[in-house]
Amino acid sequence: MAGVDDPAERLSTAWVARLSGYSVQQIRDLEGLGVISEASRAANGYRRFSGVHVRDLGAYRHLAFAVGPVQARRAMRAVRSLPPDRAAALVAAFHTTLNRERDGALAAQEALRMIGAEAATDAEPVPEDSMTITELATALGVPASTLRFWEREKLLAPERISTRAGSARRYQPGVVREARIIAALRAAGYGIPQVRQTLTAVREWRDLDDPLDALASRVETLMQRTLALLRAGVVLADIIDSGARA
Repeated sequence: MAGVDDPAERLSTAWVARLSGYSVQQIRDLEGLGVISEASRAANGYRRFSGVHVRDLGAYRHLAFAVGPVQARRAMRAVRSLPPDRAAALVAAFHTTLNRERDGALAAQEALRMIGAEAATDAEPVPEDSMTITELATALGVPASTLRFWEREKLLAPERISTRAGSARRYQPGVVREARIIAALRAAGYGIPQVRQTLTAVREWRDLDDPLDALASRVETLMQRTLALLRAGVVLADIIDSGARA
């Protein structure tokens, strides 16, 4: 078999199926969807593929694992039709998204470790452990205005209690714990969107039997997805470069 970039090579659909691991019908479908370029036709009307099609099907398999089949199909079409700079930016955006997911998972791991460390040393919280905004601000070493800002950003949800002057904020133990997590993440340089994403992950994962193991598994999966994206990227870069030279 000639090299995958040999335009003279001609393969039947059945051969491409054997080489790529896709079924004959899947190959026809992926051709119709524009995931691979249109095959030439022999005199008898049969499709004739080249090694480039096999290569591109391999790239699509990696890309589908990395970003999902829907996004992968769109990307395989787009890199052939978009201007080279926009096509390259599209692929770069996938890396950015995966990195963001990984950062969120790692931050959630750290937050859960913080929760676990507190749980190991703290007594079971009771309502009397709640704090006023002044008390919590002092404990965290931040201005009260910072706590109000976090509340406006919907990171914290203190209770409101009636007072003679109107109402006052009261931070229950669970909210105090989240405030500590927010303060730690902010001190570590995390922006508000990252903090929000982390809190969402913490609230989701802490309900599992072993959330740290689950998060470790997610980090491993994200690494595998990133490697798959890198493998696909070699082919995508060649497609984009070919379009730039055309």
